[in-house]
Amino acid sequence: MPDNDYIKRLLHSIALDSDQVAYRELFVLLHQPLRQFAYSILKSGEEAEELVSDLFLRIWQKRVELTEIESPLLYFYATAKNLAINRLTKQKRQAALEAKGWLVQLNHTSYDPEQLMMTEEMVNQIRRTIHDLPDRCKLIYKLVKEDGLKQKEAADLLQISVKTIEAQLAIALRRIARCMPMELRNSIRTRISLKK
Repeated sequence: MPDNDYIKRLLHSIALDSDQVAYRELFVLLHQPLRQFAYSILKSGEEAEELVSDLFLRIWQKRVELTEIESPLLYFYATAKNLAINRLTKQKRQAALEAKGWLVQLNHTSYDPEQLMMTEEMVNQIRRTIHDLPDRCKLIYKLVKEDGLKQKEAADLLQISVKTIEAQLAIALRRIARCMPMELRNSIRTRISLKK
């Protein structure tokens, strides 16, 4: 997932030069994660695809205004959420808005198998563990660890506290750690302690 600075540079090129190459690159970078996020709310692949198309049409139409956004990644996710809620409201499906009912599609784990020397079986076990997380926990894990939102941004997007985000991530990481062999757990702990 690209960082906010890279997205800002693309938006700057789009705004100042109507750069269609930068617009295409932004589309390629964000289309899939935004579609998956929209799907988690709408529970319809077709509606999620339409929503993301609408969102990118708005990006092009409002391109000049978007250069002022401090956190474009959060802006795109919040816009996708608002568009999805508007669609649900029009369809009178308000009950589907509870985060615990959102369907979450996960791309992959955030671990690099080559770097950690994992076997395919271990990677599959981690994927199963992530898939079996409670819905809210899985959604938070995906937004922060896979889609690259900061914890504060995910908290703002889901309208919950940062402490809740931290607690849910801790639950997810503990469950993932439990499914790993002991030597791999120790290797990860060592890497984490070196980063601090």
